[in-house]
Amino acid sequence: MFPDGLSGGLLSLTIDAICFAGPKPGDAPPIVLVGMWSLMALAMMAPTATPMLRTYSNLAAGNPGRISSEGFWALLIGFCLVWLGFAILAAAAQWALARVGALSVGGLLRSNWLAAALLAAAGLYQFSALKAACLSRCRSPLAFFLSNWKAGTTGALRMGLRQGVDCLGCCWALMALAFVGGTMNLVWMGAAMVLMTIEKLPTFGRYVTAPLGAALVASAAVVAWRAATV
Repeated sequence: MFPDGLSGGLLSLTIDAICFAGPKPGDAPPIVLVGMWSLMALAMMAPTATPMLRTYSNLAAGNPGRISSEGFWALLIGFCLVWLGFAILAAAAQWALARVGALSVGGLLRSNWLAAALLAAAGLYQFSALKAACLSRCRSPLAFFLSNWKAGTTGALRMGLRQGVDCLGCCWALMALAFVGGTMNLVWMGAAMVLMTIEKLPTFGRYVTAPLGAALVASAAVVAWRAATV
């Protein structure tokens, strides 16, 4: 039931989409940008969703009469729908920024002040109660299923939507840093995927969140200082 190789396949499709988008972020029509962001988001989120999907698969193996393979795919679809919504918003932001000349060829913000503000916002969000609550649920998928179980395919879809919202609450600010690292930068994609995956680990992840937030705030200060001295 578990889709092995899902992340690798999505990453390959994402590379193709980025190449198809053209050398300039403003060259691609909105629908292509939505496709690129959708594949990028799903490729980066697939590893972080692995514990949730495996937990559901294990529950299905133990309850073959109550949980079907259709429920697994409904869970995955619900999760993906949330990130599709994010992709639409991110693509709209990229299209608008490109139209006013705020992005470079690689999808980087041209304004150091905007980049500093985005880094600071992402860093401070690491310390927020909302981030902590979402991380807590993402790190304990078994506890989530036991306390929020919904029967049937429709119930699985609803649980997938809920887990997608929690995942979005964990990762949206880090994903938005694509405008600082470059929306067409595959190295940034890989680094961000690793960080977000580690942060969701139930044991080691809690030691990453605060240092990462501090590093982002410090980076914002450095970028702002450079902007002020240019």
